[in-house]
Amino acid sequence: KELLEMEGNQITLDSFEKGTDNPAFSLEGEKRHYEEYDGPRNESQEERREGKGRFSSYCRKALQPASKAKHFCKAHAKVLRRVVLGLLGVAYLCYFIAACYLNFQRALALVVMTAVVAFFICWEIFKKYCGAKVLLLLHPVGKCFQKVWPWLKWLLWVALLAGLIVWLALDTGRNPEQLISLGGFFFLVLFLFACSKHHGAVSWRAVFWGLGLEFLLGLFVLRTTPGTQAFQWLGDQIQYFLGYTTAGSSFVFGNTLIEEVFAFQTLPIIVFFSCVMSVLYYLGVMQWLILKISWLLQVSMGTAPTETLSVAGNIFVGQTEAPLLIRPYLSDMTLSEIHAVMTGGFSTIAGSVMGAYISFGIDAASLIAASVMAAPCALAMAKLVYPEVEESKFKGKANIRLSRGEEQNILEAASNGAAASVGLVANIAANLIAFLAVLEFINAALRWLGEMVDIEGLSFQVICSYVLMPVAFLMGADWADSPLVAELLGIKIFLNEFVAYQQLATYKKNRLMGLEEWDGNRKQWISERAESITTFALCGFANFSSIGITLGGLTSMVPQRKSDFAAVVLRALLTGICVSMLNACLAGLLHVPTQVGDCAVFFSTANFSSTSYTMYTCCKQLFASSVLQNGTLSFTGSWAEQADSVLWLRECCVHYNHTSCAG
Repeated sequence: KELLEMEGNQITLDSFEKGTDNPAFSLEGEKRHYEEYDGPRNESQEERREGKGRFSSYCRKALQPASKAKHFCKAHAKVLRRVVLGLLGVAYLCYFIAACYLNFQRALALVVMTAVVAFFICWEIFKKYCGAKVLLLLHPVGKCFQKVWPWLKWLLWVALLAGLIVWLALDTGRNPEQLISLGGFFFLVLFLFACSKHHGAVSWRAVFWGLGLEFLLGLFVLRTTPGTQAFQWLGDQIQYFLGYTTAGSSFVFGNTLIEEVFAFQTLPIIVFFSCVMSVLYYLGVMQWLILKISWLLQVSMGTAPTETLSVAGNIFVGQTEAPLLIRPYLSDMTLSEIHAVMTGGFSTIAGSVMGAYISFGIDAASLIAASVMAAPCALAMAKLVYPEVEESKFKGKANIRLSRGEEQNILEAASNGAAASVGLVANIAANLIAFLAVLEFINAALRWLGEMVDIEGLSFQVICSYVLMPVAFLMGADWADSPLVAELLGIKIFLNEFVAYQQLATYKKNRLMGLEEWDGNRKQWISERAESITTFALCGFANFSSIGITLGGLTSMVPQRKSDFAAVVLRALLTGICVSMLNACLAGLLHVPTQVGDCAVFFSTANFSSTSYTMYTCCKQLFASSVLQNGTLSFTGSWAEQADSVLWLRECCVHYNHTSCAG
């Protein structure tokens, strides 16, 4: 009998797949088990069960308020959210008023940031509740505007062109060397047009708008006081912000290592910056910024939203991260759009490595300006070199969705960002070791080959300085500085920009330390103008080692389009190189020399125990005004009126050599 019952209750494979419960573990099976083997429940078991029931009842009653509160919050979520946001807004308003009342000058940055955020919040509210009504009211005006736009457009273009010509004539009249940069700018544009894949299909709207936006951004940053101060302030804040890296790296590696060893001093900055960028992505801040910038480029230049988003993203992230923004759309993009995506990656640098370059001593404001200016220029030159001849599937698409990542909270986002940077840091360290070693080997081989024909000091840098010297001169560098600028360009193109920026930082450090410009036949630094031009020219990932990075990143996302990526990558690399050079030409055109000030006032308070660039410049002025005739030393100009000119000259002769020092 027992065997028959067991066979009846046996679990078959069929019942297991259907999810049938085992009767032995069911409530009925348990009851039957007690009845068959243990008989009726005794009183103690019933009391225990009643006790458990009473305990459960007490727990339910105790949790009732929490359950009611939860249901209330769900039912009134919108109202509660508005109340919380209102309280936070009132609290911030009180804080803002207190900060402005105590010291308005100190709170100026807070005022600007608050005004920008308030503007966009008001704009979003206005669009949501009044946008459709305003568009309906302006519809008749829009129809009239469309009728007169064909001839009004040409009138505006003529007026803008005339104004630009007048401004250039007045501006370059004071600094004629700026005309060289202007000529270099036009030469590079014509060169890229000559390299165009389809000359007759070029969208001149995209080209002119892109170059116009680049020029306006450069004019705002380099020539206007608000723009210069804003970007300088932003650069200073980034430098302060990156300084917090020391807290983490000093704890892990110790103060000695981070002060003396490059790897422990610079590479941790990339980890910190990557962590911060990941947090900003999780919060949606980066997506919001990228969407706003891409909207401006798309509306003005008429480009597709996918390629525009990727190029806008390159301002903040690298050449493999930006295409992730449009990953779902890569398989359907045209060759022209893929070329634009690649060009954007080659023309800019990632925010993480920007932090490392700033730590070298490269001007932060110039790096930020170069990245921002490169976006419209890259899109314009991409459309000049590889115009659109196919039908884009995204031309009329209004919305492109951006993902916010898969992190569950802000801590996971920070951790993932830091972890993701480990590969980048290792890649940079490995590349530096490999490239510097290869460069030394190439230089040794070239020296050996040169010595065979009595050519001393032949090196890769020397070859680059001769081959690329005309390009450096066309960008606006002085002829004396052109060999060093060309050398840095060669290192950037054939090795990478990391090594080139390291060398540029050395030249800048030598200049700021007030070293002699020439040490025998070797130039120790380049001028401030050449520094600015080179900073813009090096700001991009356009080098031969980046080809593999770009192809590897894009192919991993869309393997079926590997042949398409390989077909356009070299053209995109050439375009990216020229975009950085175009930025450099604009930097040379718009550069304003720094005024040294009154050297007599400087000397009266200077400490001659150490040198600086200001001291070097003032000493050169003093040397130029000194006249040594028949053993008698005299001075010309304003220096003749200074009683301490001879004393200052002696102090200058301690640090610098000049014929006047012989007297």
